[in-house]
Amino acid sequence: MIAVPSHSPKLTPAEYFAWEEHQLCRHEYINGEVYAMSGGTQNHSRVALKFAALLDNHLTDGVCRVFNSDCRVNLVGTNDYTYPDASVSCDRQDKSTTQYITYPCLIVEVLSDSTEAYDRGNKFFRYRQNPQLQDYVLVSSQDIAIDLYRKGINGQWEIVNYRAGDVVKLQSVNLSFPIEKIYRGIDFSEVAV
Repeated sequence: MIAVPSHSPKLTPAEYFAWEEHQLCRHEYINGEVYAMSGGTQNHSRVALKFAALLDNHLTDGVCRVFNSDCRVNLVGTNDYTYPDASVSCDRQDKSTTQYITYPCLIVEVLSDSTEAYDRGNKFFRYRQNPQLQDYVLVSSQDIAIDLYRKGINGQWEIVNYRAGDVVKLQSVNLSFPIEKIYRGIDFSEVAV
């Protein structure tokens, strides 16, 4: 998804939740300002769906819950809210809120040209302030490529780059899968309009 500033006045978190209920599209909420989430490409949508479905099928019988891009993530220590493409929470605290989760162990963002720098930079910086987050997954919708930022035992983040033929390993949810599983049926000749 692509965040576009909406040029509206600053809102409190309560005003944001009430206001967004009546909007036709979703809006991220950062520092009192709302940002409209515009639509992505077909590949973006299909890759996000495939990733969320893979996670959901793997975690069906456990305590962890998988969320798609309709679920907000509250950035720990702030009143800010984002809409990642997929997230997983295994934290009981997240069962007490209905409009968002706060403690995901895994977040997935499908990259687009307009958001890639933000997803890799400031957004990741803000996400990694969360002590529960273990895996931050950046998925290309333009070729077979997944970059996994994984929190190590010492709390330092390392990056693992997966490409065609690789097996992706998500330690946060104990899941390994061939990268091609996410990209089956994806047409990379799609041209953005």
